Amino acid sequence: MERRDFLRKSLLAVAGSAVLGGGIMSAMKIGNNDETTKKGKNMKIVVLTGSPRRNGNSAHLAEQFIKGAEEQGHEVFRFDCAFKQVAPCRACNRCGMNGACILNDDFNELRPRLIEADMVVFAMPMYYFGMSAQMKRVIDRFYAINGQIKGRYKKAAFLMTYADTEPAEAQPMLLHYRTLLHYLGWESVGEVVVSGVWTAGSVKNTSYADQAYRLGKGL
Repeated sequence: MERRDFLRKSLLAVAGSAVLGGGIMSAMKIGNNDETTKKGKNMKIVVLTGSPRRNGNSAHLAEQFIKGAEEQGHEVFRFDCAFKQVAPCRACNRCGMNGACILNDDFNELRPRLIEADMVVFAMPMYYFGMSAQMKRVIDRFYAINGQIKGRYKKAAFLMTYADTEPAEAQPMLLHYRTLLHYLGWESVGEVVVSGVWTAGSVKNTSYADQAYRLGKGL
């Protein structure tokens, strides 16, 4: 069954990333999959932000990524999860993992964008050693479009901030992101993980803001 397959694959661990200074930045990659969108071709990109602070650090990384991507001519749709009305999945299975959801909320605005996107970017802070609830409830609703996004090649990127400075604390969120992509069959083209930022705006004028910009610009 599809659900069992999801649970089984969610247990797989995927390779780690390199540590640089006070944060983590994995190598940016352009895949050579036959379905890969070639560099230079305009893409449709969905950026999901998970911070309830409009001027938060992960939101700034998202803004810098968007700036770079739009300068390259890509079409970007930003969905701020914390400021949208998205209810959590009820596990009713009425959608059958590939149909209409019984919940009528702002996810309906995002749904077609996710399906047609060439790339999805996840930008979020660490909240109590995991992703924010605002982001998680949106990802959980991917369940209703599983049949339209799983196995259909997309690029992805991960932008993350957290207040502490211990690299090991970032690993659970990185593993969640990589496991999700492994299941969906998407390719990660970059990760920017920034430690030691707490107050809003701390990430501004750092090398990490520039890394997010270059990640978008380099697509």
